Amino acid sequence: MVKTRDKFLPMEALLVEDLPSGRDWRYEPKWDGFRCLAFKEEGKVALVSKSGKPLGRYFPEVVAMLQALKPENFILDGELLVGSAQEGYSFSDLQMRLHPAESRIRKLAAAIPASYVVFDILMTEKQEDLKTLPFGERRAQLERFLEKNGKGVKGLLLSEQVTTQATAQKWLSNRKWRVDGIVAKNVADIYVPEERIMRKYKVIRTADCVVGGFRYGTNSREVGSLLLGLYNDEGLLDHVGFTSSIPKTERAALTKKLEKLVGKPGFTGKAPGGPSRWSTERSTEWEPLKPEMVVEVSFDHVSDERFRHGTKLLRFRPDKSPKQCKMEQITP
Repeated sequence: MVKTRDKFLPMEALLVEDLPSGRDWRYEPKWDGFRCLAFKEEGKVALVSKSGKPLGRYFPEVVAMLQALKPENFILDGELLVGSAQEGYSFSDLQMRLHPAESRIRKLAAAIPASYVVFDILMTEKQEDLKTLPFGERRAQLERFLEKNGKGVKGLLLSEQVTTQATAQKWLSNRKWRVDGIVAKNVADIYVPEERIMRKYKVIRTADCVVGGFRYGTNSREVGSLLLGLYNDEGLLDHVGFTSSIPKTERAALTKKLEKLVGKPGFTGKAPGGPSRWSTERSTEWEPLKPEMVVEVSFDHVSDERFRHGTKLLRFRPDKSPKQCKMEQITP
């Protein structure tokens, strides 16, 4: 049983509007994958997510890869990705791994093996705790560790790192990498679990969306979230995400407006609440609306023509025609 994994969760990054600059800062891609701590103690490997949940059963090929490395002990911090730098990384393919059937997972692992992109080392093969070392020294140790133990190991990668913002900015337009942003790390910083020591920068964009439906709040008769839609090339309204950043003081009045617009089908293309491995009972509970209300929202990432995260409601757009809300707004 791996015990060290119970002692800490990964260090976090603080979202900033501008990246810090100076000779002591290093820049790395903010990968659009699953953050993962990899623990190996006495030859036994455990993969742990950002929230502390085990990931090993979903990525058996990564577990096997790390078990095959010569060192019996280490702790690495990195990102799980599916795809390749040449052909492109896919978050949707990565999500498919979270499947209850072991046979399905192993089939996917064989067809499209995952990669583990490493950007920090927290314990050496001699079980030395590196968290109190400056990041610059940890990075040097990580490079030596991978050069010695990971050379030629397919799927075990060292994360890119550069010293200039201009070079890092180019990653944001790399459609194959599909990075989520840029992470800035100071060479003098130690590793503090769960603290926002690093800095992360994301490109924030906006889009005008049709409100194609809404959900009531949990145990409430007031609106909890708005379901957002955009018209595709066939003229059908596709569900692309949601926003729940509605001020409490405005929810009662907004609920009355929404209830007056209730009418099927709401979304004429892709609809919310379809069956998936992440569906809950509430996923299918939503009220369809006539396509008349338009809102402007901000977002930071799109995957498979859907907002990767929840969006922020900026304002209502009564001046905007619903038919003007097209999918082209969220293309890369």
